[in-house]
Amino acid sequence: MTTAATAPTGHARALALAHYAARGVLEHVLDRHGITFQQQVALRTALTAETPQTADDLVTQVRNSLKADPADIRATLDELLAKQLLVVDGTHLRPTDAGRELLAVTAAETAPVSARIWGGIPADDLAAATRVLDLVTERANAELATLTA
Repeated sequence: MTTAATAPTGHARALALAHYAARGVLEHVLDRHGITFQQQVALRTALTAETPQTADDLVTQVRNSLKADPADIRATLDELLAKQLLVVDGTHLRPTDAGRELLAVTAAETAPVSARIWGGIPADDLAAATRVLDLVTERANAELATLTA
C-alpha cells in the first residue's frame, strides 16, 4: 500500500524525464533560431494573451508557468525587446511581426516531431494522463505556495 509518506518516486522521475525529453526536442529547434526556452514561453504568453499585457503581467504569468525568478524573467523580456520580438506600446509589451513569425516557424518545425511523439497514444490514455498531470500541477502549486509563504 502506498501512502503520502511513501509516495512512489518513480512517478515523479518518469514525469521529469518526459518533461526534459520533450523540452530537449523543443530547445533543439529554438536553438537554431537563437531563442531560449524561457524566451519562447514569455513570447508565447504575450502572443496568446486575450488583452495587451504589461511587463508585470508577463512576469507574473511566466513565473506561474516556470517558477522562475522574477528578475530572470524581466531580463528575458529585455532580451526579447532587444531582439525586436517584443515592442513597448505605452505600458504594454506586444509581440512584433518578427515575434509572431518566429513562433509560427518554430511551431511548424516542432509539429511533425510532436506528432511522432504523441501519435498512436489512445485518446482515453491521453485524457487520463491530462487529468493526472493537472492534479499533480495543482497539488505541487499548493505545496509550493505553502513553502514560499
